[in-house]
Amino acid sequence: QVRLVESGGGLAQAGGSVRLSCEASGAIYGINEMGWYRQTPGKQRELVASITVVGGSTNYADSVQDRFTISFDNDKYAVYLQMNRLKPEDTGVYYCNCDLNRRYYYWGQGTQVTVSS
Repeated sequence: QVRLVESGGGLAQAGGSVRLSCEASGAIYGINEMGWYRQTPGKQRELVASITVVGGSTNYADSVQDRFTISFDNDKYAVYLQMNRLKPEDTGVYYCNCDLNRRYYYWGQGTQVTVSS
């Protein structure tokens, strides 16, 4: 089992920045990939960015490319999402996600990000 604890988020103005953090605990050495998903009312949860634990390969949604940066701290087993040049459409609940041995998937509790215009 893996536990994911998120922090960060809150209210920001358009053009501003927010940083999200997610720290993993438990069976962390079975994690291959960590990522951030976003959910807005009436829409499915969508991938924002992901990163492999080994090698640090990243993947971004087109809508956040060149504005958001995902990173991984191997010492803390934490993943971060630096969100710059925020837009109102970035508003949503952001969830941290990870796999365990590519068989099981875990979610954080979610953190709200609200971007005002």
